[in-house]
Amino acid sequence: MSEHFAYPVGLRLSGRRVVVLGAGQVAQRRLPALIAAGADILLISPSATASVEAMAEAGEVRWERRRYRDGDFEGAWYVLITTDDPEANAAASAEAEARRIWCVRSDDAEAASAWTPATGRSEGVTVAVLTGEDPRRSAAVRDAVVEGLRDGTLAAPRHRARGPHVALVGGGPGDPDLITVRGRRLLAEADVVVADRLGPRDLLDELSPHVEVIDAAKIPYGRFMAQEAINNALIEHAKAGKSVVRLKGGDPFVFGRGMEEAEALAAAGIPCTVVPGISSSISVPGAAGIPVTHRGVAHEFTVVSGHVAPDDPSSLVDWAALARLRGTLVLLMAVEKIGAIAATLVAHGRAADTPVAVVQEGTTPGQRRVDATLATVGERAAAEGIRPPAVVVIGDVVALSSRDHG
Repeated sequence: MSEHFAYPVGLRLSGRRVVVLGAGQVAQRRLPALIAAGADILLISPSATASVEAMAEAGEVRWERRRYRDGDFEGAWYVLITTDDPEANAAASAEAEARRIWCVRSDDAEAASAWTPATGRSEGVTVAVLTGEDPRRSAAVRDAVVEGLRDGTLAAPRHRARGPHVALVGGGPGDPDLITVRGRRLLAEADVVVADRLGPRDLLDELSPHVEVIDAAKIPYGRFMAQEAINNALIEHAKAGKSVVRLKGGDPFVFGRGMEEAEALAAAGIPCTVVPGISSSISVPGAAGIPVTHRGVAHEFTVVSGHVAPDDPSSLVDWAALARLRGTLVLLMAVEKIGAIAATLVAHGRAADTPVAVVQEGTTPGQRRVDATLATVGERAAAEGIRPPAVVVIGDVVALSSRDHG
């Protein structure tokens, strides 16, 4: 092995000819990156894997179904040799050397004039790692760096000025490990975080000291409605050139007023990125051992906001129609109104002995579950001191869970 290190460089191959010999597993792994780089790819091989053949059929590469012959590298900028024919590989490598074309050989790294690094990408950053003849170590280092960039554990703040921008991030049901990788990374890059009370609070402790954390519940509203004040805070900080994250519990668009904030930002001319989160409507029942659907038990589940009483004129819910459904009902924000909701469902035909589970603070260390029926859930919730946040699950899947999980 040479005593000298390989010199790292980023090749700009867009529109430039690249020749790939062989269309097996190695080519299958390497071709997508060359396609993404915009290279003009000529593939030479008598046969190909199904995936490589699909790339050719899609027009992403030009495939000549034959073996290598001298002169194939005319006009090429870069060559990748991946065949299992040692003689053809040696001849092709010699042509590349004579033409002064950088050449990678999958069968003999020492005979090649270039090496392919282990590469990964995260939000515009390309990570390339070379460790000589130890590709597994290269891949391990690459994976560690890319994962760190994606989840925010490896801080790489942007230093070039960006225009105003806000990210609406769904933080999930409460457990900080249940935020998406993208959401965690955006938090790590933020200058300002406007956080909901029900967002994953433990994530805030991981933020850098310079990050300004604003509790949305404590924004001085003055003459504004609460939501309007939050909208204005997002707009003002974004216009000041800050990287702003609106951290919300669950998913921004599931009873989270995320669309209201997105519309306000759009009206102010501020780009907005929406990062979906795991909704408590499915994650909290799951954490309590309750499947919202189950073969032979429930073929559908319906998520309903319970913050407005069934007899309130402002209610948009057709409770009579919901009572006729045979599947699972999942109620959010329903602790205060659960007695009235249960009575309404029974009045419209849902059986009074329908199983009900109330899961408080799901996915967090404070999680607890109270089981009842539609006839008893109002009294049980009050007697047990159930308080928000809590998710109510109504349906036969609750009994299934009790049977399976004790």
